[in-house]
Amino acid sequence: MLSDKMEKQLYEHTNAEFYSAYLYLSMAAYFDSVDLAGFANWMKVQFQEEMFHGMRFFEYIGHRDGRARLDAIQTPPVEWDSPIAVFEETYKHEQAVSARIHALVSLAMQENDFPTNNFLQWFVAEQTEEESTVKAILKKLRFVGDSKSALLMIDQELAGRVFTPPASTAAIT
Repeated sequence: MLSDKMEKQLYEHTNAEFYSAYLYLSMAAYFDSVDLAGFANWMKVQFQEEMFHGMRFFEYIGHRDGRARLDAIQTPPVEWDSPIAVFEETYKHEQAVSARIHALVSLAMQENDFPTNNFLQWFVAEQTEEESTVKAILKKLRFVGDSKSALLMIDQELAGRVFTPPASTAAIT
């Protein structure tokens, strides 16, 4: 059973994951509007990942006899100056999500909530990967600068991304 404080923090984070999905879908719409279909695809896959993350939290709360509460989702930005600006925001956002996960881990450790700590470890690893992936794309974008041909090559690379849910969600139960 979750403590009231842990339950509240988990459902607040669930909502944050759904905001992340909404943010990335907005970024996909931006990329579609500037004819960068590969970038849009990357963000649509990111949207799917964030929805999956939100649902993992939602289900976990229920498995621990809690009840998730869904709050209104903040309206995300809709305009950016460039693909670099989008990925700079993405990187900052992923760092903020990592900080939220780390705070949840700290709370679980303070409360000796071993099941929640175990559940969260998957997200600690996932966030490390998320930050690394976004940082690598951002480095490429900064490297190519204003080169349209290089931007189109990155666009083609990002078009190949597909959403593959993890094989096991055993940490939920």
